Amino acid sequence: MDVSIEAGVLYVVATPIGNLGDISARALETLRAADVVAAEDTRRTGVLLSHFGISARQVSLHEHNEPRQVPGLIERLRSGATVALVSDAGTPLISDPGYRLVAAAREAGIRVSPVPGPVAAMAALSVSGLPSDRFVFEGFLPAKGPARRQRLQALAGDPRTLIFYESSHRIAACLADMRETLGPERRAVVARELTKTFEQVQGGSLAGLCEWLAAHEDHSKGEFVVLAAGAPEVRDAGVPPEAERVLRMLLEELPVKKAAKLAAEVTGASRNQLYALAVKMRDPDG
Repeated sequence: MDVSIEAGVLYVVATPIGNLGDISARALETLRAADVVAAEDTRRTGVLLSHFGISARQVSLHEHNEPRQVPGLIERLRSGATVALVSDAGTPLISDPGYRLVAAAREAGIRVSPVPGPVAAMAALSVSGLPSDRFVFEGFLPAKGPARRQRLQALAGDPRTLIFYESSHRIAACLADMRETLGPERRAVVARELTKTFEQVQGGSLAGLCEWLAAHEDHSKGEFVVLAAGAPEVRDAGVPPEAERVLRMLLEELPVKKAAKLAAEVTGASRNQLYALAVKMRDPDG
């Protein structure tokens, strides 16, 4: 395979989320050719590089030091160095560090090139059996219960499939809050340890998944992607699609009455029709 690695380019390189066999030939060649590998955890990336017999100079780039590290990496790129950005697993910037570096590189006129590969969220969606034509990736929900439930409540009426990441020590609380805010019968899927030895993809209602999680201690171990089906579409033939879109956005932050009033002012649609639709959106079963 002919792989062209250019000087002075920042390559955003996806690495396996578990199974090392998922790394691409292009990713390997990019890592071999890079002058510097900017890694979230140099120890973990060192294991990956060693496995494939790659000797590369690493620098640490994680959420706590990224602002300090970016200027130096930009200078290296300007001087013609090739930099490969990697995270601990999967595609950098997807709930991982790297945004500041990529933004600074683009601002400086430096070429940024993707070397695509594994993403846990997309892997989970592809095997979930939930609608995949429209979805929203929310990353990690807030760690504290009240903030987590508030965010879930704001998403409760979204018709797109919802995708979240979650840790082992919060998965039980996360599913319980989803059951409370999205409804116990909402279809959902828990994908655990994707591509690894103990991979599991478990589907069912949110109530059923809470029971499944509690049934065996191993079900709470590992790294998780949680997916929930979107809310049933609520439509009103008398409300223009653009007014409905504006109303849905406003309902994420405002009470029903105020959201309907503002949506009517912005779009010119009927305030009464928008109010009736907003009530349905907030309580589809009401």
